[in-house]
Amino acid sequence: MCMMKRLWGISLLALCTWFPAMGQTADPLEGKSIGLMGDSYVRNHREPVENTWHYKFARKHGMRYFNYGRNGNCISVDLEQWGPGMWHRYTDMADSLDYVVVVGGHNDAARLDQIGPELFEQRLDELCEGLVERYPRARILFFTPWTCKDFEGSNRQKVVDAMLRVCGNHGIPVFDAARRSGIHADSDRFRACYFQNGGRGDTAHLNAAGHDRFLPVAEAFILQYVPR
Repeated sequence: MCMMKRLWGISLLALCTWFPAMGQTADPLEGKSIGLMGDSYVRNHREPVENTWHYKFARKHGMRYFNYGRNGNCISVDLEQWGPGMWHRYTDMADSLDYVVVVGGHNDAARLDQIGPELFEQRLDELCEGLVERYPRARILFFTPWTCKDFEGSNRQKVVDAMLRVCGNHGIPVFDAARRSGIHADSDRFRACYFQNGGRGDTAHLNAAGHDRFLPVAEAFILQYVPR
């Protein structure tokens, strides 16, 4: 167990990158810091973090970028293989961030029958409260998981709707990636174009082309909350 904790500590180290602006710019995000907390959506599974929409967003706007993604991670529970849940793992993030983006829920939905909707909402509520207290000056944003086949009435829908409701209770904006992303994870042909491994057995992880497709959608959402 001690060795496992040491491994967790090592894996929780953030990938931090600072992108200085190229030439003069009036971009209000230049020099700001952005921290991404999440699961393999953030860590980008088996492909480089540099392929992700959030890395490209930070680079485009000259931001300092911190990646706290961990494959297999849940919002609401700790797992021996995948480490502490986000509901308390956020305390390992940088002490000061201008933007905090949480992308999660996919792995909670896969285990919702064992976790239970009540515990998921309780832990999500604790995460929201903790982030607000830790980062009172930051803009905090959440992204839900993509859609899935037979989405209506599924555990994925329950998790997405819980995120919209619980985060909303804290005044935290949430991007409903299941319904508004333009990422059709329920389509085999779509995933063959835009998901890792040609979408074979993968309904979660975008490839480089998929991240490029989603970037302007995510960017438009985030920029709504950037002071001008």
